[in-house]
Amino acid sequence: MIREKIVINGIVQGVGFRPFVYRLANELALCGYISNNSDGVIIEIEGEKTKLELFHKRLKSSPPPLSRITQYSINEIPIIKDSEFLIKKSSHNTTPKTFISPDIATCEDCLHELFDSNDRRYLYPFINCTNCGPRYTIVKGIPYDRPLTSMSSFPLCSDCQREYDDPLNRRFHAQPNACAVCGPQLTLHNGSDTISSYNPINNIISFLLNGKIVAVKGIGGFHLAVDPHNRNAIEKLRERKGRAEKPFALMAKDLQTIQKFCYVSEKEIELLQNYKRPIVLLQKKRNGTLPESIAPNNQYLGFMLAYSPIHHLLLQDRYDCLVMTSANVSEEPIAIDNQEAINRLSEVADFFLLHNRDILQRCDDSIVRVSADLPQIIRRSRGFVPLPNFINKIITHGVLAVGGELKNSIALSREDSVFLSQYIGDLDNPKAYSFFENSILHFSKILEIKPKYIAYDMHPEYLSTKWAKKQNLPSVAVQHHHAHMVSVMAENNFYNQTIGIILDGTGYGSDGTIWGGEVLIGNTSGFERFSSLKQVPLPGGTAAVKEPWRMALSYLYSVYGKDIPNKLPFVKSLDKNKADIVYQMIDKKINCPLTSSCGRLFDAVSALLNIKQEINYEAQAAIELEAAANIALNSSALSVHPIEPTSSVIDTSSLIKTIVEMILLSKPLSEIALYFHYQLAEYFVASAIAARDKYCLQTVALSGGVFQNKIFFEYIYKRLQSENFTVLIHKELPTNDGGLALGQIIIADATLSEQKKEV
Repeated sequence: MIREKIVINGIVQGVGFRPFVYRLANELALCGYISNNSDGVIIEIEGEKTKLELFHKRLKSSPPPLSRITQYSINEIPIIKDSEFLIKKSSHNTTPKTFISPDIATCEDCLHELFDSNDRRYLYPFINCTNCGPRYTIVKGIPYDRPLTSMSSFPLCSDCQREYDDPLNRRFHAQPNACAVCGPQLTLHNGSDTISSYNPINNIISFLLNGKIVAVKGIGGFHLAVDPHNRNAIEKLRERKGRAEKPFALMAKDLQTIQKFCYVSEKEIELLQNYKRPIVLLQKKRNGTLPESIAPNNQYLGFMLAYSPIHHLLLQDRYDCLVMTSANVSEEPIAIDNQEAINRLSEVADFFLLHNRDILQRCDDSIVRVSADLPQIIRRSRGFVPLPNFINKIITHGVLAVGGELKNSIALSREDSVFLSQYIGDLDNPKAYSFFENSILHFSKILEIKPKYIAYDMHPEYLSTKWAKKQNLPSVAVQHHHAHMVSVMAENNFYNQTIGIILDGTGYGSDGTIWGGEVLIGNTSGFERFSSLKQVPLPGGTAAVKEPWRMALSYLYSVYGKDIPNKLPFVKSLDKNKADIVYQMIDKKINCPLTSSCGRLFDAVSALLNIKQEINYEAQAAIELEAAANIALNSSALSVHPIEPTSSVIDTSSLIKTIVEMILLSKPLSEIALYFHYQLAEYFVASAIAARDKYCLQTVALSGGVFQNKIFFEYIYKRLQSENFTVLIHKELPTNDGGLALGQIIIADATLSEQKKEV
């Protein structure tokens, strides 16, 4: 007989870990106790040595499906001779080492009960258990117990309390546990008054059938819902929301519904059905019956499966899918509070489906896709946060990283873990900036991490940078593209010198110009710029981002000077006065900062092909260029020319000339677009080969928003592999600026360590 103390860390609270251990211990006739505290899960257990060995084996090999064990320590202690195995009350005594679970989609057991007329929770819209339901969005602190959640205001009825206290029950210590007697309730509102309703769900379905826009309160915030087959309702939503062309997300009842409208691979099915329930970008079927206005000029539809009981109830009978887009105006953060939603959305939504369970932290739907047969995260939020990124090194300095300006996410470090926040958004929006400030406070509070240093982007005008400089903490400036490179390195636990191909729209370079088409050589401690796209003027600064025709003129002017081919349809379509002003700006170098941005090159080619001259949302020109290329993807045998490896500036003049020649020869637009994707990739492959030849490096790291382009990413990824490179890519973080904060933390920690050595 022996007694052991076991300390387990990881995702082990709020996922059914204690009842699992309780059942396992009783099955093996072992005695002792299990408890949650700040260190994680504490188990003291005694019995025959052989049974304890079996206990460890089964606990490690088949823990609850939503748990994740990151630390498992065992120490033998004196025998106490307990007579039973108990679950003891949680305690909170030190800095926490455990992790909070993300929000989890409704499980099959709860769904069965939801639609079972004999079950006491029949049609109850807040059904949940230990294996599913809200977590992060209702939690106030650690340990994850009911008093520290927004469920603390709902005392359990006797039936729910009995379930909550029974270790053999599926709802044992399910903190959001409730029923119609004691739990949250739905209410209906018209923007002015509460509407008396016996069945708000049925009312909402009726409103949707009549073409109304409905704001629906869910897990991490509100959605705006409309009938996906009603073109007038979709156009009305676009007009009221201020979203002219950006795609709307769709929510489906089941997989079969999605397969009616999209091609869905096995990998994509896995993503759709994962407990995170992200939006998955899927290839449209050309004979689909959904209106084009849901995702205009876009080859993909963003579909997610219903993930909360409210969603399942809305989709149960009349609808098999609904438009379900974030409830905001323009680029503001989503609404989470009832009154906030009514105040902000009364000009958008006709009706509101509300409930009285508070959302403590807004959390957008996550967005993913499959590229190169691998998952690629576009937006990391609900279902992922606040799971940490584990890195195989200890971060010795407690660092807060404040990310960039666009697609902002902040991050905090704790030993070998980096916690990235949910998607915050673009900080030039006042409400998003307020969300940014609140997220720092909330994240620090619930994780109980008090940072000692701040890492920020070098760009002096980023609002995140300005915020960091106002704080009374020592700080470290990090170059944007270096942070991108190190973020993908750290995600892959690779810290040696590497080649980084970092391609995006905008980043402040260490020379004060705008970078974005970079080949770097470096590690966590520093980098050098090996090569980059040849810089061209950015006529009008940010105006050129919103009006890609300016970039097309800039590239034409850089290649042809004043002898721009006037027969080009693009040139003929231009307003001559506007074009002349841009020529003069470039000639006189007025408001024309230089840029090596790869994103702006995509914009230029999109405009050259007359695909998109002006945009309504970020990266629209590049997205529609990719959609055009996709048409030729499986039907064209393109002749792509290898590029001679060189360490000099990457000059794409010949690429622009070839595209112009193809246009003048009336080649198919889709073929030209595909040629551009492939040929541009060849320039960067050649640069990587030149870097390998010079530095004897075999590893290439890919990061930056341009790699969200599926055609470009898959081509360059496979080409680099064919050249025998080891290629590091993002799989757990966005390749866009949403993953930037991880790199900022790693670089800041390395910089601080170097500074201490020098002292």
